[in-house]
Amino acid sequence: MSDTKQGFDLDISGVAGFFGGDVSVSAMATVHIYEGRKWLGWYNQPGSYEIAKRYGQLSRSRFWDALYPGVNVDPAILFEFDGTEGPKFMASQSGTVLAKTGHVARLFAEECKDLKAPEPLRNIPTWRTTTPGYVSVAHLSHIPLQEETPHQERNSTSILASIPILTSLGACAGCAAIRDWYCFAIILLGIISSGLSCYVIGMGTLKFKHPPQAPGAPPGDGVLESGNTELIVLKGSEGAVTAITRGQFSLDYDSKPEYRGIGICSMLLTLQFVAQLLLIPQASLHGQLFFLATLACAWVYNSYLSSFDRENIQRKILLEQVLRMDRKKLEKYELGTRTAMVTFALLLLAPGKTVALKRVLDDLLPNDTDVWAYWKGEVLARIEAGFRNNDPPSFSFNFSQVPDQFKDSRQLLQTLQGDAEAAAAVYGVYRTGRHTTIAASPEAKGTATYKSDSMHYRPGDSTETLAYR
Repeated sequence: MSDTKQGFDLDISGVAGFFGGDVSVSAMATVHIYEGRKWLGWYNQPGSYEIAKRYGQLSRSRFWDALYPGVNVDPAILFEFDGTEGPKFMASQSGTVLAKTGHVARLFAEECKDLKAPEPLRNIPTWRTTTPGYVSVAHLSHIPLQEETPHQERNSTSILASIPILTSLGACAGCAAIRDWYCFAIILLGIISSGLSCYVIGMGTLKFKHPPQAPGAPPGDGVLESGNTELIVLKGSEGAVTAITRGQFSLDYDSKPEYRGIGICSMLLTLQFVAQLLLIPQASLHGQLFFLATLACAWVYNSYLSSFDRENIQRKILLEQVLRMDRKKLEKYELGTRTAMVTFALLLLAPGKTVALKRVLDDLLPNDTDVWAYWKGEVLARIEAGFRNNDPPSFSFNFSQVPDQFKDSRQLLQTLQGDAEAAAAVYGVYRTGRHTTIAASPEAKGTATYKSDSMHYRPGDSTETLAYR
């Protein structure tokens, strides 16, 4: 007589298809990131119905749409490699304005947001603080290919996968030993359906794509506006900048566009769920305990896989493999006000056409009163005059006296001029750091010392120790 006939039955069939579904879906999404992960799904895991429902929506035909209703989504969006909006982009040379960029630009903006800025130069006479803002500078020297295939990451998931795999196989053997063929069949079906699904879904290739650079295009220098307190200045060729502003990750399958293989796997997972509902109540207590042990072990392992921040891994792939960018080429500076922050960004974008710089300035500071219009004109005129030598080692606005027509707004205008001078001082720190980086190269190390009117730099100093003079 079986244990269930003696009056005690775990009856876990009703929750097996739902319990741990979100964790299992998240764990399945790691097959495109970790090397060899697609071969390691051969274990009975919970949430088969949730996995089938989620991935069944990839398949595109009348049959699959009827079986798994819902909006058909792109695989890259489903697996969170694409589909989010990035910050606004304004080019200072070409005049291009993108009100919304894509997922890649958002990843890059998040990377810049995590950068740590050195201590601000609060001892500058004109420094003031209202709402502190940050400006990151990215020097892009590599133009990615129009289509690149990043290599997958390596970690300890391959070794740890043996634990749920051996647990499921051992549970199968245990069920066979006690002659509980119901649980034996259900666990074996779970191993097969999960393993095949992991393999088929893992057949997709993660790729990075971006539009080609137009022949004769000007430099792609521009600024990303990431919120009210974050600006990211991109400096590089049109192709290098376009990779960030218009590039995207995609998942390419040979079965595109119907994704028939994924649909078949989703059907197999649905069959597993139905079989669990019918057969698990007929199994013995010991068989149900074996079945429960496989689910618990798989849930722990899937939770471990889900704990990895896949977005951070994408950011690492973007910087190291696609952009091939050394993080040392990313710099960040803190300024006390938005006016100073925008002025500093303009200095980083200079030299450029005054019309294009004015467009960026008006976009970032839309204030259009007479005082603001006068100040903007003065800033642009002095940037144009100061950058005639292309890239001066130091810069100062040297504003003239406030005109009589603005005597009622003298204090406001002097405040704005002070913000601009503070931005110029921070620009001097930036130029000093750039000069020092070049001087510290193997062929020029120890051969240069930089001095400017507002600060001086000695070998061994860092940007944190530079003081305004």
